[in-house]
Amino acid sequence: MNDYNALYAIWKEKCTQDNDLVKELNDIAGNENEILERFYQSLAFGTGGLRGVLGAGTNRMNIYTVGAATQGLANYLNEDFESPSVAIGYDSRNKSDLFAQRAACVLAANGIKVYLFKELIPTPVVAWAVRRLGCSSGIVITASHNPAKYNGYKCYDPRGYQMTDEAADKTLGYINSIDIFDDVQTVSLEEGLASGKIEYIAESLLEDYYAAVASRQINPGVCKDSGLKLIYAPLHGSGNKPVRRIFKDIGLDDVTVVASQELPDGNFPTCPYPNPEIKQAFEEARKLTAENKADILLATDPDCDRVGIAVLDNGDYTLLTGNEVGCLLIEYILSCKQKAGTLAKNPVIIKTIVSSELAAVIAKSYGAEIFDLLTGFKYIGELMTQLEEKGEADRFELGFEESYGYLSGLHTRDKDAVNASMLIAEMAAYYKKQGKTLVAVLNELYAKHGYYLNSLFNYYVEGADGMQKMNAMLDTLRTSTPTAIAGVAVTNVTDYKECTDKDLVTGEIKKTTLPVSNVIVLTLGRDKLIVRPSGTEPKLKIYASVAADNAENAKKTTEEYKADMEALLGL
Repeated sequence: MNDYNALYAIWKEKCTQDNDLVKELNDIAGNENEILERFYQSLAFGTGGLRGVLGAGTNRMNIYTVGAATQGLANYLNEDFESPSVAIGYDSRNKSDLFAQRAACVLAANGIKVYLFKELIPTPVVAWAVRRLGCSSGIVITASHNPAKYNGYKCYDPRGYQMTDEAADKTLGYINSIDIFDDVQTVSLEEGLASGKIEYIAESLLEDYYAAVASRQINPGVCKDSGLKLIYAPLHGSGNKPVRRIFKDIGLDDVTVVASQELPDGNFPTCPYPNPEIKQAFEEARKLTAENKADILLATDPDCDRVGIAVLDNGDYTLLTGNEVGCLLIEYILSCKQKAGTLAKNPVIIKTIVSSELAAVIAKSYGAEIFDLLTGFKYIGELMTQLEEKGEADRFELGFEESYGYLSGLHTRDKDAVNASMLIAEMAAYYKKQGKTLVAVLNELYAKHGYYLNSLFNYYVEGADGMQKMNAMLDTLRTSTPTAIAGVAVTNVTDYKECTDKDLVTGEIKKTTLPVSNVIVLTLGRDKLIVRPSGTEPKLKIYASVAADNAENAKKTTEEYKADMEALLGL
């Protein structure tokens, strides 16, 4: 643990560049707990970069922690690349533009070429720009769908997906050797632009991106004259212009934008949790349905890499889960391509281990190969790149995470809500022409393949010892593995930290092939319970995947699993 009082004194003396930080440091004088929270540790830099609460201190997102991270990145890039360059973008969060400029100015001062977006932009567009411009890295200033008090700093590698463990470790090593006030080199934005080290990204690159997304249509023209009515909520984020643009490009004309959530606002006044997977995010859109019974309500998160929908069915709106939308997209893409005779031989669907098993069942019914990877879209991006390098790019059909992230094209290497919004609108139009809602299509899938319920339970474990507590809970499962949960026998235990996969019936132990991660999977026949700490927030996640004959039985079993796991872990 850091000597937090000593650090506080240093910050009081040297923090002069941001008046908000100066005021905050003065306001917490004499408050031991507040000082501890800000200085007991430094924000951890990993494959996802940084993420934390905005404010003063080493454990907060501010211009100094961003500057130090960028100086570390600059040192790494100058050591490992010849003439390195970086693409930088940002979303609508408070201080996102300031942090993006800070990063650009630090890189420029270190002789690194910077391509900077002029205005807020979706995360997947930055990932696209890294590859399109041949950059050594990329930075996005975003905290995705977290509440307003958070911001983050996300890094990419040259292939356009999140930084690898090796690169992150090297960068962290440089960061740890930096004095946050004295060792960070910087120039002014004006100096960087004048020297040519900082260059604004041309509009033509965005046009190329839109063309790449539009090329992933499954049934071009299906939206025209479909009668599909859609209400779109940008949730005060970066999706507003790009998503509306792609709807226009595919011929979807009846789009109503939620005016109260249209413009960027890092305080997210209409949705404290700007997350399209929760019902609250759709409240403003639902207000409009009193006079506009749209077929689909669609919302994207602040950095527009996630998308959620609510579907009009029998007079009311049903919020679909990320798993349900993923399964619908798999069915739509594979069935339409099979019917048209354009489905590749041995098509590939990629999902994460915490995503629905129904996805695998649907994929296999069309002869597709399914890949299960660890949570994190970078792993999907890596596999996509491997397919491309082997000359098998045409096999890739869809990658998805249960947390509302989807990608159907090789144009970028991160989940893309612009791409996914296009596919969802097209899919809804396609089925509407057949007289079906997406809920009806989903019920057809359940009738054909069986009912699958996937639930996520979050447990916040905040404070200085939060991570220690979560690690202790995972260790409890390792050292005292239960033989049954809610009376159902545990048949298999997969521990990705120990790289073991143990069959409890036969006693056979195999090595896992996925990267090391603090994740434990308990298999109970057709059901699974997956436990892991969040990589971006102070919370423990328990995923329950339950297969049953009907929804009622699946819900009952899920609640029993939940209660037993809470008792076992002391939650």
